[in-house]
Amino acid sequence: MQEVAAITDISQVKFDRIDENIEEIGTGIDNLYLNEIVKLSVSPEAILRQNDLKIVYSPIHGTGITLAPKALAQFGFTNVTVVEEQSEPDGNFPTVVYPNPEEQEAMTLALQKAQEIDADLVLATDPDADRVGIAVKNNDGEFVLLNGNQTGSLLIHYLLSAWEERGKLDGNQYIVKTIVTTNLIDAIAASKNVTCYNTLTGFKWIGQLMTQLQGKKTFIVGGEESYGYSVGELVRDKDAIISCAFIAEMTAYYKDKGTSLYNAMLDMYVQYGVYKEELVSLTKKGKSGAEEIKAMMEKFRNNPPAQLGGSKVTTLKDYELRTETDLTSNTSKPLELPKSDVLQFITEDGSIVSARPSGTEPKIKFYCSVNAPLADKSQYKEVEGQLSAKIATLMADLQA
Repeated sequence: MQEVAAITDISQVKFDRIDENIEEIGTGIDNLYLNEIVKLSVSPEAILRQNDLKIVYSPIHGTGITLAPKALAQFGFTNVTVVEEQSEPDGNFPTVVYPNPEEQEAMTLALQKAQEIDADLVLATDPDADRVGIAVKNNDGEFVLLNGNQTGSLLIHYLLSAWEERGKLDGNQYIVKTIVTTNLIDAIAASKNVTCYNTLTGFKWIGQLMTQLQGKKTFIVGGEESYGYSVGELVRDKDAIISCAFIAEMTAYYKDKGTSLYNAMLDMYVQYGVYKEELVSLTKKGKSGAEEIKAMMEKFRNNPPAQLGGSKVTTLKDYELRTETDLTSNTSKPLELPKSDVLQFITEDGSIVSARPSGTEPKIKFYCSVNAPLADKSQYKEVEGQLSAKIATLMADLQA
């Protein structure tokens, strides 16, 4: 670090260039990639019929502009509107406060354009184009942002359903998610008899599992709650270019069936129940803050709460000790995943709270997940409101 800090001018960097050892990567590699991802398409007929699907795309001043529009075009979409004010790569990100597609503010210009042209779908990629945020129209004609769990669940439900329709599911396929990503995905996979693996937080663990299973099982799709997904075995990391193409394909698939992505989500909730997740972060700064976070984890580890949200805590998963304890019978079994300072409390009614100190910030993060059945689509907002209230109760119980 001292050597790096001592450099005051680029001319001080010594590099003897040997031209014959350097090969620049050009558009040939891009074209190879684009040709390969098109081969992964499951519903080309639906795209052919819905090729004029109105898509608004923003790279939010990042690298996505290079390949996202090309990928959409190669899949067959002919009506893509790029948000021009955000199309030029610019590390100052002049039109947004923070270039994160998870934030409504970063999506403002894309949403304005979508309203202007009455779009079917809004896509926005983060600066390095590995994560994607989306917006769709609800049944009142308003554009709503979907969170990472909702988009991931929809993508997995679509792909497994499309594979099933084509008779391609033979028991040798699998999907992957992380332990803090919605358990709705586990329920979808179980209903299709597809193995769902859970990994530690971070896409590197998903990629590592793909490498381990290469040639043994077929990877369909994987994702995490933080807006990162990948489809097929071509790429072993989260990839917003592949994700944009398949989210557009999924939207075309449902439009071709006379419905919308929003209604497909409601139908999914009627089938599996409404799952609602929320990330609650507590900041504890300084040396005393770090000690406080450590003490909180020790307290939770040694004295887990008896109840959360009015439901008995039945299971404690301790990924640091790599044990899963049935708190009713007080019996334990080993967890197969590598060590990580994460605790999970699972209640009798299926609520889950995961506690995880941040590795990069003075924070402790709580990932809350609750669910409830949905008898009819018309009751969605009411049930969602009840689940929001339940998450507040869970957090109050945890901090009591």
